[in-house]
Amino acid sequence: MSIKRVMTNLAMAAMICVGGLLSAQNTTVTMVLWPGPEGDAMQKVVDGYNAGQGLQDKVNVKMMLLSRDNTFAKEATLMKSRSKEYDIYFTASYLVGQHAPYLAEVKGVDKSLYLKASVDSLVVKGQQMALPLDTSLHFLYYRKDLIATLPANADKYSAIAKSVLGKDLKPNPNPDTWTWDDALATAAFFTKKYNPDSPTKYGYALPAKNLLYNTMIWNDVLWGLGGNWLKNGKPNLDTPTGRAAMDVYYTISTKGLTSPESSAWEYAETNAALESGNAALAIQWNAAYAELNVTGSTKGELGITTPPGTGQRTHVHALAVALNKFSTKQAASAKWMAYLATAPAMKAYADAGGVPSMPSILKEMIPENPSFANLIEYAGKYGYSESAGPREFDIYASLAEVLSPVWVGQMTSAETSKAADLAIAKLQN
Repeated sequence: MSIKRVMTNLAMAAMICVGGLLSAQNTTVTMVLWPGPEGDAMQKVVDGYNAGQGLQDKVNVKMMLLSRDNTFAKEATLMKSRSKEYDIYFTASYLVGQHAPYLAEVKGVDKSLYLKASVDSLVVKGQQMALPLDTSLHFLYYRKDLIATLPANADKYSAIAKSVLGKDLKPNPNPDTWTWDDALATAAFFTKKYNPDSPTKYGYALPAKNLLYNTMIWNDVLWGLGGNWLKNGKPNLDTPTGRAAMDVYYTISTKGLTSPESSAWEYAETNAALESGNAALAIQWNAAYAELNVTGSTKGELGITTPPGTGQRTHVHALAVALNKFSTKQAASAKWMAYLATAPAMKAYADAGGVPSMPSILKEMIPENPSFANLIEYAGKYGYSESAGPREFDIYASLAEVLSPVWVGQMTSAETSKAADLAIAKLQN
């Protein structure tokens, strides 16, 4: 064997030894997230950690992006089998109750750093089961230029309200104080069917597709009217308040205040209706602000406030990460989670496009996105999490199935409210 070849083999052996030594010193932790803006932003945080704090912690993080549509379904299969394949799972407020038996408590979290509604939504039986990442809630979006015309058209507004809703109402140009009567009358006023001079064809953009995330939006109506899924642990939709919440959507649909196509609408279609000038109002996710504020008919004319109600409320949930209870790398995973729970880590997440649940960081981002000021305020004052236990996610889906015929005007609340309670009761057993 030539000297050159011997030297080459020795060099390779040395590299293998060094690699083995590094491998022994550094633990690789695998974390699930879903693809999209959250995954892209988190990858920047992971890369920064691996090149910095991770070297001191002797931890290397590897992120695994599953399908955005099927991440939670795949995780459910892994959890039930007590898999050790991934050390950190992706979860959310509406799933953490279901995931909790497969997760380890996250200890040492400084809850004062977070939006209270977000961090508390990840508590199960008194234990912090996950760390918040992005926070989502709802705004009522409206065209400021259109609302400004209401006082000058008071007589026409009142006549339309009487004709469509059977109520004597005067225009309220301050959406911050709207009841649902105000919102419905305004939607009627900006519907060409009732007001040929309306600049929009429909007053409202209603996301009425049979979709669990649309249930979250409808819940703002229910909670805003003082209702709840449950009362003393029992289903509570077959009640005057539950039926009144259903009737709001029923009225929007049967009175033609939204497009008949809204039975297939969700996030994208709701945005499109507002941008195109096809609708004047909608309850929509806070994430839509970045698009709506700079495009189409809403550009420069986008107003935001809390969803209407006698007591304004907005659903709040947080995307989150949690420790796999069955991971064999608990200590290393806890080090990474401890880093993620710091302001510098979440600042890096924000700089990469994430929307962290830390008010101090969101405040720094207000010049770029003014709606973050509203997010902070509304999450604190008006935010709620359904917190319905281990079947919460399934309840959303089941209610969408039961209530969507009411949402699109095919059934009445009287015909549906008992079925809604039954659907919840079945999932509680």
